[in-house]
Amino acid sequence: MIKQIKSKARVADHGEVFTAKREVDAMLDLVKQETERVDSRFLEPACGDGNFVAGILRRKLVAAKKRAIPPRKKKPLPLEFEKQSVIAVASIYGVDLMMDNVNACRRRLYDIWNDEYEAICKNEADDECREAVKFILRRNIVCGNALTLMCVDDQQQDMKKPVVFSEWTLPFNDTRIQRKDYTFAELMNASFIEKDTRKTQMNLFSNKDGEFEPIFLKQYIFDYRRPQDYVE
Repeated sequence: MIKQIKSKARVADHGEVFTAKREVDAMLDLVKQETERVDSRFLEPACGDGNFVAGILRRKLVAAKKRAIPPRKKKPLPLEFEKQSVIAVASIYGVDLMMDNVNACRRRLYDIWNDEYEAICKNEADDECREAVKFILRRNIVCGNALTLMCVDDQQQDMKKPVVFSEWTLPFNDTRIQRKDYTFAELMNASFIEKDTRKTQMNLFSNKDGEFEPIFLKQYIFDYRRPQDYVE
């Protein structure tokens, strides 16, 4: 039997109970088409150490591998898989009150990505890209309160600092990636986020019907292997 709690105290203090793999797979099967899109965004507002988002990433990496296979070929192109896999990682977001969970979740997602990256890219695997993925995970998996939309301190108390998420896109059909930073509160505005209680996905950064667009804090454009050069 897989342990679903770390301690009774954490359950009592924070309601921390982890989702088992069977339940994760069942929920993801409900949105199977979305999990098979490399750039489809998912937010887990109580990510724990990553059971749910890890399941999403594994499915997305399968999709990234398929997308990197050229016509009439059987194997993915390493550099194309590299780019697609970075977008797969960058499309996953998580929030948790506990910093140890956040760190564990980041490590878990990185290890899943890196294992697949090395298996496909082999001697073309690049440390610069590894650092890029680590940086993206630091921005996408954050320690905060998903109810108040604020960052929290070591005692899980709200700070005077809003949670900020980055949107990562490839709008130029080359190796450049665009990053736009938004406060979580801005994204949660009813005008800016599509919610569907039948789905596990929260569609961040949506611009439904072109009527509304969230206001971003900053925008950056750079090679997808070098987001870490812009640390703000």
